Amino acid sequence: MNGCERRREKRLNYHWPVWFAEDFSDQLSQGQMVDISSGGAAFTCLANESPYPGQYITTRFSVPHYGKDDSFELESHIRNGFVCRVDHISPVMRKIAIQFAMPLSFKPGEQNEIKEPQLEPVEV
Repeated sequence: MNGCERRREKRLNYHWPVWFAEDFSDQLSQGQMVDISSGGAAFTCLANESPYPGQYITTRFSVPHYGKDDSFELESHIRNGFVCRVDHISPVMRKIAIQFAMPLSFKPGEQNEIKEPQLEPVEV
């Protein structure tokens, strides 16, 4: 079993629906995204629909992707991966951490970092 990645990059915190199942031909369960990186994600779900640690699941979600011109789009993704952690938030809620088998093509938490503006010399 693969271990959970340990925050090798900054994560994007956002709340958007995520759907998951062991097999997408079966009934899908819905959760709420908590945060995401290129290699994995965390989401909450109802305890009675929770996957278990080590389970291989498929997820479907949208993630904000910012363009170089400050444009904004939601990109839809389907990713398979292993559940590396299940935290008991309450008797009815669980927080699930999944490590993707194939990472996203960008780093969601690092895409919109503020860069130092390039100052033009001013003549006095």
